[in-house]
Amino acid sequence: MTERSVRSARPARSGRDGGARAAAPWVRTRLRTAPGTAWALGLLVLLTSFLAAAFPRAVEQHENEGLRHDITAADPRHSVLELSSPQPELQFPQAHREEAVREAALASVHRQLRSALPAEVRPGTADSAYGFRTGKPIPAPDGWLPRPDRVDPQLSYSTLSALPDHATLRAGKWPAVHGEVSENTPEVEGAVTEETAKALGAKPGAAISVPTQNGKRLTVRITGIVAPKHPRTVYWSTQPLLRTPALVPEPNLIPPRHYWTAAVLLPPDAAPALLATTGEPEMFWRFAPDPSGLTTSGVAGLRSSIASLEGGPGLVRMRAVAGPNATFATDLDTVLTEYDTVRTAIGPVVTVAAVGIGAVAVVVLLMTTGLIGGRRRAELALLRARGGSMRGICGRLFAETVVIAVPAAALGLLITVPFFDGSRLWPSVVGPAAVAALVCLAQPLGAVPAHRRPRPPGAREDLMDARPSRRRTVAELTALVLAVAAVVALRRRGTGGDGGDLLVSAAPVLVGLIAALVLVRLLPLPLRLASRAVARRRGAVGFLSLARAGRTSAGGALPLLALLLALTTAAFGGSVLTGVADARDRAALHAVGADARISGLLDAVPLPDRLIREVRAAKGVREVAAVQVVYSVPLPTDPAGNSRMKSAAVLGVEPAAYARLARSTGLGPFPADRLRATGGAAAKGSAPSKDAVLPVIASPSVAAELGDGPRELSTPAGDLRVRVAGVVARTAAVPDSDFLIVDSASLTRRQTTALLVTGASPDAKALRAAAHRAGEGLSVRLRSEEREAFVDTPLQRGAWEIYAAAIVAGAGYALLAVLLSLLRTAPERTALLARLRTMGLTSRQGRRLLGLESLPQALPAAFGGVLVGWATIVLLAPGVDLVGLALSAGPGPTAPETAALRADPWSLTLPALGVVVLTGAVAAVQAWWAGRRRPITELRSGDPR
Repeated sequence: MTERSVRSARPARSGRDGGARAAAPWVRTRLRTAPGTAWALGLLVLLTSFLAAAFPRAVEQHENEGLRHDITAADPRHSVLELSSPQPELQFPQAHREEAVREAALASVHRQLRSALPAEVRPGTADSAYGFRTGKPIPAPDGWLPRPDRVDPQLSYSTLSALPDHATLRAGKWPAVHGEVSENTPEVEGAVTEETAKALGAKPGAAISVPTQNGKRLTVRITGIVAPKHPRTVYWSTQPLLRTPALVPEPNLIPPRHYWTAAVLLPPDAAPALLATTGEPEMFWRFAPDPSGLTTSGVAGLRSSIASLEGGPGLVRMRAVAGPNATFATDLDTVLTEYDTVRTAIGPVVTVAAVGIGAVAVVVLLMTTGLIGGRRRAELALLRARGGSMRGICGRLFAETVVIAVPAAALGLLITVPFFDGSRLWPSVVGPAAVAALVCLAQPLGAVPAHRRPRPPGAREDLMDARPSRRRTVAELTALVLAVAAVVALRRRGTGGDGGDLLVSAAPVLVGLIAALVLVRLLPLPLRLASRAVARRRGAVGFLSLARAGRTSAGGALPLLALLLALTTAAFGGSVLTGVADARDRAALHAVGADARISGLLDAVPLPDRLIREVRAAKGVREVAAVQVVYSVPLPTDPAGNSRMKSAAVLGVEPAAYARLARSTGLGPFPADRLRATGGAAAKGSAPSKDAVLPVIASPSVAAELGDGPRELSTPAGDLRVRVAGVVARTAAVPDSDFLIVDSASLTRRQTTALLVTGASPDAKALRAAAHRAGEGLSVRLRSEEREAFVDTPLQRGAWEIYAAAIVAGAGYALLAVLLSLLRTAPERTALLARLRTMGLTSRQGRRLLGLESLPQALPAAFGGVLVGWATIVLLAPGVDLVGLALSAGPGPTAPETAALRADPWSLTLPALGVVVLTGAVAAVQAWWAGRRRPITELRSGDPR
């Protein structure tokens, strides 16, 4: 504000009445005087408040979507809520027992149970079902039924509510009851699904005899063949046997004998007929979960409700409706546990990004308020000189800022509401409130204290001559201790579990803070050395640029801190995204073992030589490793004679080819000469010498079992005498099993059972065509297809989007930090160019001057950003596990146990180069703009610039 505007805001006397005329309100006058500054500050507060409010809402929305997705996508057998009760007790009258299992009674109980369920688990009605079923399958002696191993099929019988609503009639007619069915009814109608009819050879009109307790037979006549409308829903998938029969072995028989087991569906009112069977019938009520209204905040209540239903007051209420012996069963708590595991792994990693971008935003806000305060220094000095008190000036500045910041923060909060519908509002209020409070307090507290004492004109605190105070030294040492503590805590405890507190999440920010303070302390030294070297040269541009850089304010740590934090956040975020991609690549590699794999069922089908030749000739194939895989080879007893019944897979390989495969994939690399036999290899088709000791590469557990001496092995590929010559943790052929790798030339019964293919991009169509020509049952698995199978859950996708948004926002704030740091000294540089132009400085020299002046700050920021980003990733990588972010359910049997951070060169270098290019571009634009203006416009008498 100018001196004229200050005078216009003072009270004035009226010439007519001599009374005091009301002065224009200070805030209105101030906003009229500098509307551009007010709008710019309001826009920055609006944007920052929007991001601060959007983060918790986005996290909550993605967590809610992830929870609902996990429950919906879970196996219905795990997510369904089922209450079952034995048949009515035998001491009750027969009529009472029959009435209790009819459709009307079961439907009434179903409605009461659904109403009695807690609100957190109250399901919908679409896929819920109830009925009466046999608790154990009953052998069917009818001769027309198939018997693969001469064992009678065992069938289950069940009534199922609303069957016509969930199935389509394919043949025959819907089963129905004729008259009133009782326990003594000799015949009822039933239906089977298409798959069951195909497996059992059932047709409409076929009859099944069911033994009863009184020695008579209940006839179930098949009248209809039905097809499920939605076979993957809870209605059909809770008991897959309802739609799909199974061929199962008889227990405890060697060799096993298989028999068919399937289900027959009866009409609801035919349930009394099952009371007479030997299948231990029971009533059941099945509830399909409806997660549409479930939120993460309700998970604790849901867990409590499930525990109550399984063995607490909830079960007592259920038994009061369904009977005293009713039991409740669900695995929904297991689904919730898996969800919590993933959320716990992802949450702290996301918090790291939030803390980083939040710190950058705070620094930029402080820079903005500092720039505004610096531009108003003369105005505040004039107010102070005219008798303004410190409290009064602070109050006026606070009122000005409140009028701008509070509405902008509120508007930023309101804008987030339609973007993240369904999230709670109150958690997102904290961020905008903190942004508004920071701006409102930083403006007066940053600008007014400098005017406590008069300051002589022209006084400066140059970067070259600044001497840090004791208070600053103590503050820097405190920050250093906090940074070291955060890094140590993150490395020891990690981001998961109890280690994910705010101090650990702030570790990258603290490392960047320490780096900025160190760079500010060290920056005068290279400036002094460069100034001395340039002072001896003839040109004046280099000397002037370094002199101007040395006269920069010593408080220039904020721009450097903003750039370092932004670059560190971008590097950390890029490394997280790279680590996720690497983890999925490794998981796909562990699942396949190479770029492609061709094998039969359980790696037990011999592959013809013609297939090997065709695969080698396929497009995109670089090399093929033929492997013989023999599973479940018993390991010998230990020297004391103790047998622990351990087994391993024996792999017969061609040493050179398999060693190259192991090196290229990184799965257990080993030297090929480790597999050379010491006693002479066997000739092709002959047995190895009895004295030959075959060296083998073993997994750690197998190596511990075999020890150091020669051991005897009996395998389907031949008897072997082996000695462990090397140990590797994994191998490509069987990445999830214990193994022994042996030279295939030493095997007496050789055959190829798996082909491991390497190449840039093997032709999947050609490989599948070759496998199809070689025989039926051969499968082709490609690493690229396994990689594409990793589909992000909503929780993982949300974390990915938040990290990407954090990188973009960090880049935006870094750009703003560069502009603010250059705008702070723009008037001085413009005036300097005007003066130098009067002394003969050309436009080209002016551009060089401004560009060289900006480099002493841009280059340390860029170099320091790369160095700090790399150091942060190296320091924090041992404590950050990205498995939860990369893989939906944690490490599987073939997935990597951990997924660590890895420095991404592009994320380190591109933002740093962008800072240098941006700084140079801004300096060039300013020099071009200053060159268009006349020097008389910038040079005025008495101008302190």
